[in-house]
Amino acid sequence: MANARNRTSVAGKLTHFDRRGQAHMVDVGAKGETRRIAVACGSIVMQPATFRTVLEGRAKKGDVLGVARIAAIQAAKRTSELIPLAHPVSLTRVAVEFELDAALSAVTLVATTECRGRTGVEMEALVAASAGLLTIYDMCKAIDRGMRMEGIQLLEKRGGKSGRWCRSRT
Repeated sequence: MANARNRTSVAGKLTHFDRRGQAHMVDVGAKGETRRIAVACGSIVMQPATFRTVLEGRAKKGDVLGVARIAAIQAAKRTSELIPLAHPVSLTRVAVEFELDAALSAVTLVATTECRGRTGVEMEALVAASAGLLTIYDMCKAIDRGMRMEGIQLLEKRGGKSGRWCRSRT
């Protein structure tokens, strides 16, 4: 009984659950369309030799960062097929940038997604970052199975009723 009560009280605070605590797709039909932007990032840390291989474009499977960029863009466009309660979103822009840190042998992927719609694009940015990093792993796993993905997170979102949100740098 207490478990059911806790589930209902938590469900009342989460938009993807109805009053009975059952999952549902949020109705966004009455929401106005606004420009919505989200930025997410994540990093993959690898051995120094693997990092040099990526940096110099010597991976046997080809241009690691170029393929990872395309994978991230493609993943953003297919987010609603991967995340069960995500709405299909008509993206107007997906941008993917890489930051290379030789001291840490790390590649950070920053994905920016944008649309004009009734729901945000945070999931699209997070899925893009995740898929791009997974692609780097896939393309380099033959030489470095110990690579580590970390820090996948939303950095910023703009638009909609809640306005702008930025991750605190502290």
